[in-house]
Amino acid sequence: MKAFISKETLLEKLEDRNIRIVDCRFQLGNPNAGLAQYQENHLPGAVYFHLEKQLSGPVAEHGGRHPLPNIEDFKNTLQGAGISNKTIVVAYDGGEGSFAGRLWWLLKYVGHQECYILDGGFTEWSASNFPVSNESSAYPQTGYDVYLNNDMVADMADVRRAIAENNSLIDSRDTNRYLGVVEPIDKKAGHIPTAINKVWTEGFTDGRFKAKAEQEARFAEFKKDEPIIVYCGSGITATPNYIALKEAGFTNVKLYAGSFSDWISYPENKIVTSE
Repeated sequence: MKAFISKETLLEKLEDRNIRIVDCRFQLGNPNAGLAQYQENHLPGAVYFHLEKQLSGPVAEHGGRHPLPNIEDFKNTLQGAGISNKTIVVAYDGGEGSFAGRLWWLLKYVGHQECYILDGGFTEWSASNFPVSNESSAYPQTGYDVYLNNDMVADMADVRRAIAENNSLIDSRDTNRYLGVVEPIDKKAGHIPTAINKVWTEGFTDGRFKAKAEQEARFAEFKKDEPIIVYCGSGITATPNYIALKEAGFTNVKLYAGSFSDWISYPENKIVTSE
């Protein structure tokens, strides 16, 4: 599986009418920042998808801070951006990889074949003085057929089952959040029982995803065919670990979409801390 495209390759393909570039820039805690950045400048021809309006559903009692979007709504978002099943989609963010990773994961979830993340994101693109634009783009409405891949997603019951069966859980958050030393966002601190901490940012070097061999080394204690569920705070920053595992050849990986913020919404669920 190849999830990434280089800025040089994308530059060569900018005029390809079958490519749709999607700006996914976002700042947690400042939900208007990404759109403002897009309006200032973006890759030529890019459309903007907002994490909380188009790539997530409404927050409810359960489901976490960034629930998966309603599939019909997401289908309409794709169609409105001129994306069909045959469109090549390139997602980018500021270079973090997590917001573009959310779109990449969602596209794979609905069965899209060709979708990529711009390695290095807008940061590397602009640093190379590649072309940018401040003009918004609109495309003719398309049709889109959804083919859900439910093997990609886990819910709270799946996580409980994984704990009971001693299957692997990977917590992608910063180590101090995993340990419960600090918790700047969620109402409770700590991690899901049995989870192993693999900080998502360790999958990058200077804003680029590490190579396959380096990702394999990060997850060397796991078997490539064993069931693995990855999670984070709300299902966003776990996507780079999901992608890294798939790039490294792991075959049975799921994303706990609601993640820790969903887990703690059930008061009976246990939490582990460093104490």
